[in-house]
Amino acid sequence: MNIRLEQPNDYREVENLTRESFWNVYRPGCTEHYVLNQYRTNPDFIPGLDLVMTEDDKIIGHVMFSKAEIILDDGSHFPSWTFGPISIHPDYKRKGYGLKLLNYALEKAKEMGIGLLQMEGNIEFYKHAGFGLASKMKIHYHAEPRDAEVPYFLAQELIPGYWGNREGTYCPPKGYFVADENPEAFEAYDATFPQKKKTLQPGQLPQFCQSCGMPLTKNEDCGINADGSTNFDYCQYCYKEGKFLQDCTMEEMIEHCAQFVDKVNKQMHKPMTKDEYKKMMHGFFPMLKRWRK
Repeated sequence: MNIRLEQPNDYREVENLTRESFWNVYRPGCTEHYVLNQYRTNPDFIPGLDLVMTEDDKIIGHVMFSKAEIILDDGSHFPSWTFGPISIHPDYKRKGYGLKLLNYALEKAKEMGIGLLQMEGNIEFYKHAGFGLASKMKIHYHAEPRDAEVPYFLAQELIPGYWGNREGTYCPPKGYFVADENPEAFEAYDATFPQKKKTLQPGQLPQFCQSCGMPLTKNEDCGINADGSTNFDYCQYCYKEGKFLQDCTMEEMIEHCAQFVDKVNKQMHKPMTKDEYKKMMHGFFPMLKRWRK
């Protein structure tokens, strides 16, 4: 087993590895391979932490890192970092390779002066590399209520004291949304790979309608494309036969959704007023695909 920097002639192989590794894991299908494809020219990309793992000269793993930031409660921006996608070939999963690659990368990151990392992932895996719930460090996730203990949003201070006693909100770097911002380019890119079936399944990260924010928990919750296939971005109440069912602005959608606050409160550990719910949606909705600028 060897870990080295990625080289240009590795790109296609690594992107295919990434697609195979992430397909239907965190969401129906995946976009991580396109994120990687586009990120290598992003100014936030960190070339010194673009690493591949090989076994018998075959690439079996990859990880990349990016600059990020946290918006502190006083409005200032605090420098931070994130990583991912981190990919392990399906034949090598659950054999310790992912943890070896991650621990190696974290040591390299610390040597480069990277003090704090946030990411979205499964704590049952990442806790073995030192990650814990970001909320316990008073780092809030942009798409969840401020007081929520978000189980999939994790953080780790690599340099003791780097974060200190601060408090703020983290938004993933814009480069991670490239597939949502350029859906036609993504579809054309993904079509160059072998066709695979998308599906909602247990263990995925929470999926939300990218128009109204409704949780999507089963295929029947989802909208329908013009060709009759399932649309995993939008719910059945917002999207049907390839088009939106409501011709409205984001503000109008928020007003519409606010009437369901009592139903939403049944799923919350702390009930919200209608105004509090609207305030939360004003923070959340601009990140949804339909309303993202």
